Amino acid sequence: MPTMPKSLFWTRTDTAGSEHALFDDSQGLAARGTMLAVDPIPWTARYQLATAPDWTTTRFEIEVEGTGWLRSVRVERAAERWRVTTAEQGDLDAVLSAAGHAPAGLPGTDDPDRLADALDVDLGGSPLFNALPVHRLGLTKGPAERARRITVAWVLLPSLVVFPAEQVYTPLGPDRVRFASDTFTADIDLDPDGYVLRYPGVAERAGSS
Repeated sequence: MPTMPKSLFWTRTDTAGSEHALFDDSQGLAARGTMLAVDPIPWTARYQLATAPDWTTTRFEIEVEGTGWLRSVRVERAAERWRVTTAEQGDLDAVLSAAGHAPAGLPGTDDPDRLADALDVDLGGSPLFNALPVHRLGLTKGPAERARRITVAWVLLPSLVVFPAEQVYTPLGPDRVRFASDTFTADIDLDPDGYVLRYPGVAERAGSS
């Protein structure tokens, strides 16, 4: 496994948790990272991401585990079609039910063709993945207030359910974009390289190297 020349670390502000991403963005983005959180139950996730040079997602793999369960999903895009494969050990829904939470459902999607319009993967709660549309659409260089509407393959944690989601990114000037999806809106602060510094209600940068 090759070493990565860059890394970023975020702490969650909506729950106890964090993310450490290692990456190379010299030709698109190649990244691997680890996320931890306690909501709705404690879990740890490890992912790998690869994009084309234009920052469209080509492959995403993730494994998430907690006490007595483990799930994984692989999402690949080729010839304008998505392929989603899943695996599960243990029973996440049983663990959730025992903790008083609603069941998560099966990982992945039963109809990958629903993702046909998506060019990006978005991993729930991860600030790294906002960089994909920011770079792909050139949002740090485009005119302010011009909204860009996109569809993403949204991956929920810890369930790893995958479904299409509509999102809107609006540049607000240097190093800031407005993100909107359904009823949620946040003005995200970016660093000069287009990576999240502060994502209100989600996470803040804690360190970099």
